[in-house]
Amino acid sequence: MDTVPGPRSRELMQRAVSRLPGGVNSPVRAFRAVGGDPIFVVRGEGPRVWDADGQSYIDYIGSWGPLLFGHAHPRIVDAVREASARGTSFGVPTEAEVTLAERLCAMVPGLDMVRLVNSGTEATMSAIRLARAYTGRSKIVKFAGCYHGHADSFLIKAGSGVATLGLPDSPGVTTGVASDTLVAEYNDVDLVAEYFDANHGAIACIIVEPVVGNMGVVVPRQHYLEKLRALCDENDALFIFDEVMTGFRLAPGGAQERLGIGADLVTFGKVIGGGLPIGAYGGRRDLMEMIAPSGPVYQAGTLSGNPVAVAAGLAMLDLIAATPSLYQQLEASTKRLADGIEDHLRRLKVQACVQRFGSMWTLFFHPGPVRSWQDAVGCDTQRFARFYQALLQRGVLLPPSQFEACFVSAAHDDASIDATLQAIGAALEEIRA
Repeated sequence: MDTVPGPRSRELMQRAVSRLPGGVNSPVRAFRAVGGDPIFVVRGEGPRVWDADGQSYIDYIGSWGPLLFGHAHPRIVDAVREASARGTSFGVPTEAEVTLAERLCAMVPGLDMVRLVNSGTEATMSAIRLARAYTGRSKIVKFAGCYHGHADSFLIKAGSGVATLGLPDSPGVTTGVASDTLVAEYNDVDLVAEYFDANHGAIACIIVEPVVGNMGVVVPRQHYLEKLRALCDENDALFIFDEVMTGFRLAPGGAQERLGIGADLVTFGKVIGGGLPIGAYGGRRDLMEMIAPSGPVYQAGTLSGNPVAVAAGLAMLDLIAATPSLYQQLEASTKRLADGIEDHLRRLKVQACVQRFGSMWTLFFHPGPVRSWQDAVGCDTQRFARFYQALLQRGVLLPPSQFEACFVSAAHDDASIDATLQAIGAALEEIRA
C-alpha cells in the first residue's frame, strides 16, 4: 500500500483547515489522537471504504455503528433513491413516518410511542427535558466516559470525542447546568445510591449506555443495570437507556431485549435511518403524551421524520426482518475476530485486552479488564496511536481513538475477517519491536 494518507487526502486537509475548525465537522475525524492527517473517504461498499487516493480499507467505523449491513446496501440505496425522487423534505406529515413509528414500537420492548428527531444528540437532549418535566426535578445522573451527544447537560466528564482530544469539561457550559449533572463511575452502584440519598427528591433520571461504546466497549457487571433500575423505582426517578449505539445492533429490540431490562425512555440515533441523519426517543405512553402538541413539553424540528431518512430506516428494518440469522452471524464473526486478536496478543506477549459485546469490540492497550472510565484512562494511548497507524498502512480502518467501539457488519465475511487478523498480527509485531 502507498503512503497513507496519500497526496489527495493531504491536499484536501490543507483546504479544509482554512474553512472548517480543525479541518473537520466532527472532532475525532481530525485524527489528532493517532497522529498524522485523516484520510478523506470518497465511497464505501460492503465492508470497505475507498479514500481520495484510491486506496481501500476494511472498515470497522461503519458510520459509528448503524451500518448493520455494510456500506451502500442496494436495498437501502434504492429506498433512498425512490424517496428522494418523490421529494426530499415537506415539513408536513407523511405516511412513512407513521409506518416507521409503528415498526419501532412493535420491535422495541416498552415502546408505546416515539418522537422522531434528527440525531442521537437531539434524542437524548429531548429525553432529559421530558424526564425533568415529568418528575418536576432538575438533577440527572450520568456516568464518566458515557457520551450522550453534545448538549450542555452531557458535556461533564463525557467520553468519546471529548476524551480523545483530552479536553476538560467544555467551555460554554454554565455552572448551573454543571451543578445539575451528577457524575458516577460506570459499574459503581454505591455512588449512585449516595447521590439519591444526598439529593432526596431532586434527581429526575439516570441516563446510561446499557453497554458502553463511547470509552471503548465496557460491559455492565452482573446485576448492575438491575440495581440502577431499582434505585430509580425506589426514588421515583426515570431510567433512560441511550441506545444510539446498541439499538438494533445487539438485538432487534436493542439492549432491553438482549439484557432483559426495561427502561422508561429509550433514545436512538442514525441506526433507525440505515445510517442517514435521524434519531428518536420513546417510551411509556403517559410519558410521551407530555410532548407537544399532546402536552406542554416543547420539541420540534422541520426535518424530523425526513422522508428520505425514514425510507432508509424502513428498508433497514425490512432487511433485519428478512435476515433471521443476522445477529447470530454478527456474533459469530465478531467472536472469531476477537478470539484471533487475543491469540496474537498471547503469542506476541503484548499487554492489551479485547472487550466485546455482540458485534461491538475494542482493543484496549491495557492489561484489563476495563470496567470504568477510571480504567479506560489508564490505557497506553501512545501505543494505540502507533498500532492504529501500522494498521491503517495495512488497509484496516479503525475509529481514530482508543476510546471508541469498533463495529462488525453483516458484510464482513470470512475473507475480510481473515485479512483483518493478518494485518493486526503484523501491526502488533511492528509496534512490539
